[in-house]
Amino acid sequence: MAESPSRGERTYAQPVKGSYAERQERFTRDERPPRAAQGAHPRGNAGKTAKPARKANPPPASTGERAPRRERIDAPGMLRLSKLMSELGLCSRREADEWIEKGWVSVDGERIDTLGTRVRPDVRIDIDPAAEAAQARQVTILLHKPVGYVSGQAEDGYQPAITLVTPDNRWEGDRSDIRFSVAHLRQLAPAGRLDIDSTGLLVLTQDGRVAKQLIGGHSEVDKEYLVRVTYGDVETDVEQHFPPESLAQLRHGLELDGIPLKSAQVSWQNGEQLRFVLREGKKRQIRRMCELVGLHVVGLKRVRMGRVALGALPQGQWRYLSADEAF
Repeated sequence: MAESPSRGERTYAQPVKGSYAERQERFTRDERPPRAAQGAHPRGNAGKTAKPARKANPPPASTGERAPRRERIDAPGMLRLSKLMSELGLCSRREADEWIEKGWVSVDGERIDTLGTRVRPDVRIDIDPAAEAAQARQVTILLHKPVGYVSGQAEDGYQPAITLVTPDNRWEGDRSDIRFSVAHLRQLAPAGRLDIDSTGLLVLTQDGRVAKQLIGGHSEVDKEYLVRVTYGDVETDVEQHFPPESLAQLRHGLELDGIPLKSAQVSWQNGEQLRFVLREGKKRQIRRMCELVGLHVVGLKRVRMGRVALGALPQGQWRYLSADEAF
């Protein structure tokens, strides 16, 4: 019989809400190999010598005992525990591996401390309070990046934006009650790049859940930009000279690197400035989109990510994401 979770542990049991249940069902379906391919090598069998089929393990005795561990690991539909925890939004995969190594994760009452452990998608996951306490100490910082700073690591002599996160540059309008600590700079990484020639909202976070929400492969968080453009020799009243069919192309129909772009919201903010709302973030995407239709970008500013806006945050200053804000 599985052990009950320790006092204070948070339990993630069989889902009862529709969206959670749908995700669990999708995990099981996506991870289960096709019936005809269940004996195939996971990376393909081309050019490989066929190995003799492994003898099936005898079914477990009907005494209520659990199946042997190897049989459970090899069962169809099994997932890496760290991946499942990440997909369920409990933490990032890096955090999951750290928690597992420290013995902070239990599955169906069994403490797991081995990296790479595979489990069924419908298991009960218990998280030790120590893990949740460590996660609660992570911070997310909103920075108004100026032109001339790179988002990530220093390059070509340009400073990374994180160098602006100092006590002196903290915005006086920050309404969070978080006290600045040097520890907040450790493992602080950008969640979405903003190129050196662009300005606006840059999110720096220690929280893998936030990073996944903003830049994960299935992110649905939109990002809003204000983009000042010229068209050929036209620098003013560009809207009057720009063909409507080209504006329609910006909204849908362009591709970059041979891959079609997702639909975008694009409209004129004024005669020289466009408003873009995107749900993806390819490298220099807006500049390259504009080039494809004959526009030249002379200024680009990100003003919103999801429900979090740049607002009145002054250029070069930063603030903490407060507890009542969410992307």
